[in-house]
This record gives sequence, structure tokens and C-alpha cells, in this order.
Amino acid sequence: MTADPSPEVLLLRLDPDLPAPAYAHPGDAGADLVSRIDVVIPPQGRVTVPTGVAIALPDGFAAFVHPRSGLAMRHGLTIVNAPGTVDAGYRGEIAVTLLNTDVEHALELHRGDRIAQLVVQRVERVRFVEAETLPGSHRGDGGFGSSGGWKAAPSV
Repeated sequence: MTADPSPEVLLLRLDPDLPAPAYAHPGDAGADLVSRIDVVIPPQGRVTVPTGVAIALPDGFAAFVHPRSGLAMRHGLTIVNAPGTVDAGYRGEIAVTLLNTDVEHALELHRGDRIAQLVVQRVERVRFVEAETLPGSHRGDGGFGSSGGWKAAPSV
């Protein structure tokens, strides 16, 4: 039997009655985060929801908080700064700023409800070097919509 090659992330459960982040299925990229509180998010409102966990990521890693696709599809729930970034040096409670995009209905969440996914990834730190010009590329400076399928709204 070989040792698990997965990197270790130290976890502090700030609320021992809540589950630790966990992967729902083998091969999942995101571990579920749950709400530490009951909360009602009004139509088009936003609320920052604590998850009851803090982590210590190894250097060279970051965690990214992503919306849950089912909540987005069924209720229009998303994350304001998606994905939220948890840096390796942060040791506080992970909190998620949720946005209810529904224009008519409030969304009620309960303590223990799965509200987001935490994806841990290796990240590189780079050294920025100023230049007079940049080398050419196939894309060039084509930005939003440059690959087609999107048209800008007419200027007003």
C-alpha cells in the first residue's frame, strides 16, 4: 500500500458541530463548505456567511472559493467575488459573500447547508519585469469577445 500523495492542509474546525470540508464524490475538485449560521438573503441582496473553518495552506498553494452549481441553477445564488481567494498566509475563518440574483424571492439558508466549494491549487509566484514592448502573439491585444460569439452593446 502506498502513502497518499495528496498535499496536507491543516484544518481548524471553529465549530466542532459542523462537518469539515469534504469531497462529495471521488474525483471532485471542490470540497463542500457549509454555513455556520441561519441566514435569509433578500432578493438581489448579499450576505457574508461564515463557514466555521480555518486552514493553513502550504506555501505555493492557494484555495479558491467557488459557487455551487446546483444553488446557482435552482436559486440564482452566486458568490460576489467568485472565485474568492484564500492565500497561504491567511489563518482566519473562511467566509463566503453570497449574492442572491433572484429579483423576487429571498433565499433561506440554514446552519450546515452546503454553500460553496473550496478548490485548493498550486500557484506560482512570479517576478514582474517591466518592458518597453511585449512580444507578439496570435491573439494580440484582443480582449472581451475577441474569439467571437459576443457582441458589445451599442454605446449610449
